[in-house]
Amino acid sequence: MFTKAFWRATSERAVRTGAQVLAATLGLDTLGVIHADWGDGLSLAVGAALLAVLTGVATAGGPEGPGITETVRTRR
Repeated sequence: MFTKAFWRATSERAVRTGAQVLAATLGLDTLGVIHADWGDGLSLAVGAALLAVLTGVATAGGPEGPGITETVRTRR
């Protein structure tokens, strides 16, 4: 379950999720929907990235990947 490929895929998911949350938070601030500064946006992004890692660990489907239905290709 916790192979190098697993952690690579989980890390990619966490970075992607964090970036999406940061972009959404700052975008909504720009539109005036919410009021969030960079500190708030980064806090939300880090929290979302941590949740993405915890989700990957909790739903690890064995040695193949970080999710129930995902598979990770290992390089040979």
